[in-house]
Amino acid sequence: MPSRICTQQLLRGLSRNSSSRLVTPQVATQARQFATPVPPVTQDATGSKGPTAMVFLNMGGPSKTDEVGDFLSRLFSDGDLIPLGRLQGYLGPLLSKRRTPMIQKQYAAIGGGSPIRKWSEYQSAEMCKILDKTSPETAPHKPYVAFRYADPLTEEMYQQLLADGFGNGKGGRAVAFTQYPQYSCSTTGSSLNELWKWRQRLEGKKVDESGEGTITWSVIDRWPAHSGLVEAFAQNIEAKLAEYPENRRKDVVLLFSAHSLPMSVVNRGDPYPGEVAATVYAVMERLKFSNPYRLCWQSQVGPSAWLGPQTATTVEQYVAKGQKNLVLIPIAFTSDHIETLYELDHEVIGESGHTDTIKRADSLNGSPVFIEALADIAKAHLRSGEACSKQMNLRCPSCRSERCTETKKFFARQQANL
Repeated sequence: MPSRICTQQLLRGLSRNSSSRLVTPQVATQARQFATPVPPVTQDATGSKGPTAMVFLNMGGPSKTDEVGDFLSRLFSDGDLIPLGRLQGYLGPLLSKRRTPMIQKQYAAIGGGSPIRKWSEYQSAEMCKILDKTSPETAPHKPYVAFRYADPLTEEMYQQLLADGFGNGKGGRAVAFTQYPQYSCSTTGSSLNELWKWRQRLEGKKVDESGEGTITWSVIDRWPAHSGLVEAFAQNIEAKLAEYPENRRKDVVLLFSAHSLPMSVVNRGDPYPGEVAATVYAVMERLKFSNPYRLCWQSQVGPSAWLGPQTATTVEQYVAKGQKNLVLIPIAFTSDHIETLYELDHEVIGESGHTDTIKRADSLNGSPVFIEALADIAKAHLRSGEACSKQMNLRCPSCRSERCTETKKFFARQQANL
């Protein structure tokens, strides 16, 4: 789950391990720098409605091992992601401190940090280049990245927007583009809640119904079956299948793996499982159902019931049945990070004893097909005149989150400003 409910690989031991919610320092004192500085906003003569900020939302990951502690602290403090109830303020900091040394070793094993920032900045910049040509009326398109738990944090991104000439009485248009293709309250929902929070803090708690002088926001909140996304996945699967001898190729089992969810979240009505299944089916249609396939779920943690079957267990059980030709497909992630590079590659495949026949399809990363898909999704959204999808406005049947309610109301109200 893009990139999805969280990196639960980071959280193992939750059931065995027993401060207040993490207080984010004032933005002015953080002084963090973007790896790729965003140029100042200038009005393009070809863009009657520009400039447009394109903001990629994702969980993020520590780019260096010494950033792991802060990353885990923010992650464990997010009640949307890891609901610990009244003990959140105590257990969050305790668990993050205890897990940091082990997680640092895991990041060291995959090259010293997560590549998700590198790929997110590359994907967003390349998408904006395409949009400048295909949607000149909303040009120039300015790329931004807002991570939930790692730099650049949401508040840093918002400060950069203001510094670049958006808001502050000048108005401007920004699109929050989730990089979790399948919606979950724990991922996209949490990122949008954070965006709403910083909008309130930095542009005023009283929402001006006219939106005059403030940034006008719209949201691309899900895209599980977009044809370009499906094509990008399918091409990577076909490339990996081509590595098998032709006489065995059609018997290779395709194991689509997505981040799992606690059944308590599923039963609340979270749409994520259904949307992941929609992506899988669309990809198999594109492949003409060439191979047998299954959808499984990775990164379960703790003793409570989770959505299954688990990916690691599925691989073990197929191998025990004599099925050793398997391709793992990370179907809910748009780039590599610890759950693909460590959990799937090091643990599931590396410990299987069959690394010659159990393989993983490449992640989307810099796929030109995928980046074209992002641009197509963004262009369609910009031309639709919609602030957000109808699905986003519908709360989960058992949702009791007031913050979720206020966030959805805010983005729905932006329709009047578009």
